[in-house]
Amino acid sequence: MARYRGPRLKKCRTVGTILPGLTTATTLDRPYPPGAHGARRRSKNSDFKVRLLEKQKLRIHFGIFEKQFRRYVRRASRMKGPTGNNLLQILEQRLDNIVWRLGLAPTIPAARQLVVHRHITVNGRRVDRPSFLVKPGDVVSVYEPKRNKPFIQEALERSTSRPRPSYLDFDPAKAEGKMLSLPTPEEFPFPCNTQAIIEFYSQSM
Repeated sequence: MARYRGPRLKKCRTVGTILPGLTTATTLDRPYPPGAHGARRRSKNSDFKVRLLEKQKLRIHFGIFEKQFRRYVRRASRMKGPTGNNLLQILEQRLDNIVWRLGLAPTIPAARQLVVHRHITVNGRRVDRPSFLVKPGDVVSVYEPKRNKPFIQEALERSTSRPRPSYLDFDPAKAEGKMLSLPTPEEFPFPCNTQAIIEFYSQSM
């Protein structure tokens, strides 16, 4: 499990965009790379760097290590359909991402903590693996004995105003959500060039 404890906006500045799964900030106050000379860098990115940054966007957003990310790419390449779309679908199905998308946590790292601490159930069974893949029809909910915890109640109150993708349904009164269908690339929370990511790994797969 990836644990980044440094400045989160610094990571966003590195890849050039806000990563909503990593931070609750909505804009970059300093929209240039970090470092003493970041504001003065104006060189054109090479093709390799463009592909690398696109890969890093996804990896940092979901908080996963390179080895695990490579496994996801390999799995996506074996599925039917465009590999890039398959990759986004797999990543969006991760339990920690679903908990975040339902509005139960402000970020994916916070959602991962809820999962690891066994506050989340899938189809009535407690699951403590953030990488668990949720399938259409699965019901994701807060473990009933934990629902009266103050931080859970606060999260449920905030969730009522959070936008959710169409493939998820959520009932704050029951602290329960359901995956209605497979995630679609069109509802991914930020622009991502999946073709560049596939090209990045094409020679090493």
